[in-house]
Amino acid sequence: MATQASSLAEGRSRRILAIVALCAATAAGLVVGLTVFEMRGQTTTVPGAVTTPRPGLPPIQLEFGLRTDPQARALARAQTLLDKEHRAAQASAIFRRYHSVEAQLGLMFTEWRGPSSLPAVKRLVALHPDDPVALLNLGWADYWAGRNADALAAWQKTASRNADSPYGVDAEDALHSRYPIPGLPVIETGLATPRAIARLAPARQLTALKRAAAAGGADAKLVYGTALWNLRMPVSAERQFAAAAKLAPHDPLAQTLAAVGLFSKANPVRAFGHLGPLTAVFRRSPVVEFHLGVLLLWIDERRKAVEHLRSAVADGPQTVYAKTARQLLAGIGNK
Repeated sequence: MATQASSLAEGRSRRILAIVALCAATAAGLVVGLTVFEMRGQTTTVPGAVTTPRPGLPPIQLEFGLRTDPQARALARAQTLLDKEHRAAQASAIFRRYHSVEAQLGLMFTEWRGPSSLPAVKRLVALHPDDPVALLNLGWADYWAGRNADALAAWQKTASRNADSPYGVDAEDALHSRYPIPGLPVIETGLATPRAIARLAPARQLTALKRAAAAGGADAKLVYGTALWNLRMPVSAERQFAAAAKLAPHDPLAQTLAAVGLFSKANPVRAFGHLGPLTAVFRRSPVVEFHLGVLLLWIDERRKAVEHLRSAVADGPQTVYAKTARQLLAGIGNK
């Protein structure tokens, strides 16, 4: 959803709090979903190619990034009304005001009447075959109509075609719902955005960080890459991390983020294959231990995650890594 943050960092802070709450809920044994549809008691486990249609309305997933225009704000509100507050009529009234693909999909979902509503969604997607919002939400429409194989195909196509976008990340979440925490792993750097840039509006911040990364060294690339990562643009972020690692081969932060940048729920082994050996290269490094713990948490290896997060605290108790590790450990509890 579109954020109203005055800086890129604010959205990240809210996300950490949400993740802590999610960790606490799953540690307590609650059924906590990956996305809104699972909050309704559903699951993306697919027992067959075609099943009985799901009850109720499908969720609408809309991503506005740094957009703050009136339509983005209105549609983000309509999304909340539909998916979190279950107020379809109020959401429908907002979606009707606009004619974008997002608004048309939202209106179709508020007026969902089961499988008979699916053809209209398919017609809209056929008119916009390269639009990731159309393709991702076609997956939800298929899934709600009981067309599980078609839903998986739509999400796979979304993930492969739009890997460097929030919609690609959303599709990965849907495809790999066995991992309970949504989105990309948390990244911590301890690097501050330059004060002159931090005062800018979020979209202008990103442009300024891009210029700084192009002209600057490893740290500037890490700051820009982290901003891209937090905006769920993992391919672009990984390129910045790799460039920083090349410039700073002996810097544990640069090397760690280059490894984390390889993470995906489809193939987490790539990231672990690069990050694990760094524990021997940079012994007792809180940055390595913290991010290894985070990645383990993201693949639901909680006991191992706790070990490494505790090591991050022990190895650097006054560092930013220890601070965030403590937050995550508080959410995990004694698991």
